[in-house]
Amino acid sequence: MPGETTNSLTDHREQAVEGERGALLAVLVMVILGVAGIFAVS
Repeated sequence: MPGETTNSLTDHREQAVEGERGALLAVLVMVILGVAGIFAVS
């Protein structure tokens, strides 16, 4: 029983890390596109 609880907890934590990583990646891409847009305009 404890093993199953640990596994589901670990899975949830890994999903949270993946979500956070995805959000950071999205923000990074937006910043890069913004900077590229500024350079393209100027």
